[in-house]
Amino acid sequence: MRIHICAVGRMRSGPERDLMTDYLDRFTRTGRPLALGPAHVQEVEDKRGGGMAAEAPLLARAIPHGALMVAMDERGADHSSPEFAALLARWRDAGHQDLAFVIGGADGIDRSLRAQAGHAISLGRMVWPHMLVRVMLAEQLYRASTILSGGPYHRS
Repeated sequence: MRIHICAVGRMRSGPERDLMTDYLDRFTRTGRPLALGPAHVQEVEDKRGGGMAAEAPLLARAIPHGALMVAMDERGADHSSPEFAALLARWRDAGHQDLAFVIGGADGIDRSLRAQAGHAISLGRMVWPHMLVRVMLAEQLYRASTILSGGPYHRS
């Protein structure tokens, strides 16, 4: 199952990008034997500053046709890491070829696009900068692959 992270904004070079890339590389390596990955980031940018309404169609075009869409949203379900790993396995086993995690801009994801999501996930009750959400999601993807493979990375 291919993973797509569809996100608003361009992540500049720096520690956040380095961390995200490292975790996605790790995920790709550990996920491959589990039929998970590779993971790709698709960045979109509304150069006119139209907010969520203008970002929604850009994000929608970034989502591969037929992909299961997961909105990263503060109103979403709050899963533990093992629960998240089980979700990935369930979606993979259900035959989904593509899974698209959608990360909105500073104001979140437009309601019309959120309504199209098959699932919504929260990273807790606190609000996180959308660039850090990419890093945290990448780490959780890697953690999920190690949980599913029985690796030692996750300790509960």
